[in-house]
Amino acid sequence: MGTWTSRGLRGSTLEELINRSNEQYLEKGLALIQKIPTPITPIKIDKEHRHITLAYFDQKSTVDYIGAVQGIPVCFDAKECQKDLFALQNIHEHQVTFMKNFEKQGGISFFLIFFTHRNELYYLTYRQMQKFWDRAAKGGRKSFRYEELDPSFFLKHESGIFVPYLDGIAKDLEMRD
Repeated sequence: MGTWTSRGLRGSTLEELINRSNEQYLEKGLALIQKIPTPITPIKIDKEHRHITLAYFDQKSTVDYIGAVQGIPVCFDAKECQKDLFALQNIHEHQVTFMKNFEKQGGISFFLIFFTHRNELYYLTYRQMQKFWDRAAKGGRKSFRYEELDPSFFLKHESGIFVPYLDGIAKDLEMRD
C-alpha cells in the first residue's frame, strides 16, 4: 500500500492535489479532467473585500470531477476519511444514480478516498461501492471497513503524479475484461 511523503498529501487538501494531478495528466496528453463547481446562490457579499460571506447550494451536485482519459469518459468524487470506517452517508443517492447511469453509457465512475490517519489513498470502483450501498439498503452495515478493501486498489505515490488515479483506472479496466 502506498503512503504519501511530505511532498504528497500531507499539508495540502486532497482537492488541490487532484487538481495538480489533472494539470500534469493534461500536460502529458493522458487525460482531460475538470473540477465541477458546486452551484451556489450568494446571500451576503462583502463588497469591500469582494467575496461571498454567506450562500446556499442551488442544487445537488453530482460528482467532483468529469472528463476523458484516452477516449474513455470518466467521473469521480473525492472523499477524506479520518478512521478505518467509511460511512456511506458521505455518498449521496443522487451521486450513486449519476454514476450508475454514467457507467451504463460506457464511462468509468469511481471514488478517491484518502484515509488521512494512515496517509493512504484508495481508488474505490463504482462496482465495489455499489456492493456496499446494496448491503446497506438490505439492512446491513451502513459503512465499510478499511479491511474490506481490495489492497491492489491502494494508489502508490511513485510516478511523480500527486494523485496517480490513472493507475486505478488501468486496474479497473483490467478487472472488467
